[in-house]
Amino acid sequence: MIEKIINILQIKELRNKILFTLIMLAVYRLGTHIPVPGINSEALLHYFNSSGGVLFNIYNLFSGGALGRFSVFALGVMPYISASIIMQLLTAVIPSLERLQKEEGDYGRWKISQYTRYLTIAIAGFQSLGLSIWLSNLKTETGASLISISPFWFVILTTVIVTTGTVFLMWIGEKITEFGIGNGISMIILAGIVAGIIPAIIKTYELLKVGELSILTILIAVLIIVLVVAGIVYIQEAERRIPIHHARRSISIVSYSASYLPFKLNPSGVIPIIFAVAILMFPATIAQFFAGHSEIARIIVDYLSPQSYVYFVLYVGLIIFFSYFYTAILINPIDIADNLRKSGAFIPGVRAGTQTVEYLNYVLTRLVFAGSIFLAVIAVLPMILIKLLNVPFYFGGTSALIVVVVALDTIHQIEAYLAMKKYEGFLKRG
Repeated sequence: MIEKIINILQIKELRNKILFTLIMLAVYRLGTHIPVPGINSEALLHYFNSSGGVLFNIYNLFSGGALGRFSVFALGVMPYISASIIMQLLTAVIPSLERLQKEEGDYGRWKISQYTRYLTIAIAGFQSLGLSIWLSNLKTETGASLISISPFWFVILTTVIVTTGTVFLMWIGEKITEFGIGNGISMIILAGIVAGIIPAIIKTYELLKVGELSILTILIAVLIIVLVVAGIVYIQEAERRIPIHHARRSISIVSYSASYLPFKLNPSGVIPIIFAVAILMFPATIAQFFAGHSEIARIIVDYLSPQSYVYFVLYVGLIIFFSYFYTAILINPIDIADNLRKSGAFIPGVRAGTQTVEYLNYVLTRLVFAGSIFLAVIAVLPMILIKLLNVPFYFGGTSALIVVVVALDTIHQIEAYLAMKKYEGFLKRG
């Protein structure tokens, strides 16, 4: 391992990318500890811990603890993710956006990115406005206000600062993707989750000392974590290799060279879970602001609580839906079949053209079904652990999946640089 790290440090371009990524993530973590002016952070954190509910715990997890401290990055990158979901859905149903993405090349993709940024600002502004109004009316158990300035100015300042913080995080994510290593937005979410591990361990230890948790329960939870991580790595690295032959003609002799077309068991990675969480959290968060004044809002909050069966069914359904949806965006069997035909390649036993498209659709449909079921099982695992073991934080599940998948993707990018320099990578392959 030490030798491999030395190999990484010897490649200047890779070393600079890793250093840039670490600096950007350090800036992000610093921002999560800068509170918005006029808020009593300790009283707010106490409120979230005592009566904030599971919904805010999930949002706090994805924001790296920034929501609990109500920092300038309180909303994290969730508005950007929500905007990305909306734009991808609109691109699939609006012909003009679909043509812009597919036929305009780099300009079209840049234009779609611009629309996504504008939509991110709108969503972040709306959410920060609702959050600031809700906080300005919130009282502690003693009846004291959580803010120390005029409610009017608090709402104005909070809306501007938190929206700006989200836009700045979006910029950091794009710069990490461009100049760093890994996907920027995923790396920000990863950093937030990893930062919450140590406080969660400390809290677990405190519960163990007072007798609320037993050593056996913790050992069972740790064993489940190890098994979940091993299962995630196994499934994420699993792939279906479709054999393809390339015809080579030399005067009167036709020869064939064999290779394969790799399809991952989980082509969409962790995106379906992130999208599903974003979709469910958006209406639930808005309803939370009005739950004290509206019966309809309170019902929505109850139904969309992670402890309800409605949330459970919707969560699983959205994960399966986005697994198919995002795979359809990433992999186009028609384009693959056309490229195979143009290069003189074919799948043994399958005719070129329509039959190849049907065969690829057949394989992808079954792969995505198995991958989506796996994602759904991993995603709902925390709910089962909380009910059965009374674990105080989300062992495994969504957080473990995000950490492992993003880490594997980052390792693969590092290995690509090592391969170019003929260094041995981290992962052993058969």
